[in-house]
Amino acid sequence: MSHSQRLLAQYRYLAVPCALFFALAVLALLRTPNLFSFSGLAGAVLVATPLILCTLALTPTVMAGRGTVDLSVGPLMGFINVTLIAWLTKNGVTHPIAIFGWAMMVGVLWQIGQALIIIHVRVAPIIVTLSSYLILTGVNLLIMQRAGGLAPDWMMSWGAGISLLSPVSFVLLGAIALWFLFWRSAFHTHLRLTGADERMAYTAGVKIETVRIGAHILSGVFVGLAAVSYTALISSGDPTQGSTYTLQAVTALVLGGASLAGGRGGAIGSILGALNMFLIANLLATFNFGTISGSATKLAFGLILIISLLVNVLAVSRVPAR
Repeated sequence: MSHSQRLLAQYRYLAVPCALFFALAVLALLRTPNLFSFSGLAGAVLVATPLILCTLALTPTVMAGRGTVDLSVGPLMGFINVTLIAWLTKNGVTHPIAIFGWAMMVGVLWQIGQALIIIHVRVAPIIVTLSSYLILTGVNLLIMQRAGGLAPDWMMSWGAGISLLSPVSFVLLGAIALWFLFWRSAFHTHLRLTGADERMAYTAGVKIETVRIGAHILSGVFVGLAAVSYTALISSGDPTQGSTYTLQAVTALVLGGASLAGGRGGAIGSILGALNMFLIANLLATFNFGTISGSATKLAFGLILIISLLVNVLAVSRVPAR
């Protein structure tokens, strides 16, 4: 098999996300043509970036296998958001280095803690991340009972959404560049091997535990960046909305073709999945569902998740054994 054929086989899972993206883009162009103006695209980048980064945060741990779907990414993003506002900004700590440093440090430390529990205490990943989800959801409300506060002055203009070359765009590009460096490293290969067949990876000399911890560290960095972009979006703190990103990020991940069993996934699929979620939400907003608009959106996301899982299962079952 030639190199081009191997690449085609490796990334054929992107066919469905790509086709769906173009179909949704055409529908969005017909329903909401203003979305494709400069101001519309600038606003879309601002709104979609936190979801894209949350989906990227899920990707490395899912690729590692064992069904490690991190349910805590939304509340963790919310925790970083409220602590940035209630602890740092309120006490005069507003320097960009301090803000970014705190966000990524908290994300990484929390993810390392989860990884150590999963690896050494041998608790199922779903239990650990669900516990984190519940703990952080409660802690966020203890820190900040309701939405409020103000983001640092230098961040207030980030949420204007008037330019494609906004600081949020550069945060997103920086995250994509980080993934590219990761993709070019041997660690990426070890991660894929671990997720695809842990025993074979171990036999090949891959340090399984180190790879899993590394995946969680990378996830923590992306959660931290997601929290900063989310704070820029709302220009304040909100202890509740972060949790809604968990369902959307998981749905976007599956919609992007990643396998929850591990070994398959990547930045392109995750970004496509998140963009598809954004376009679906945008299209749903063009219809009048009356008082049940919020419920209709959640119902649509749930159905999309189920259909995406079925498509993934069928795709995997049709792959010939090697």
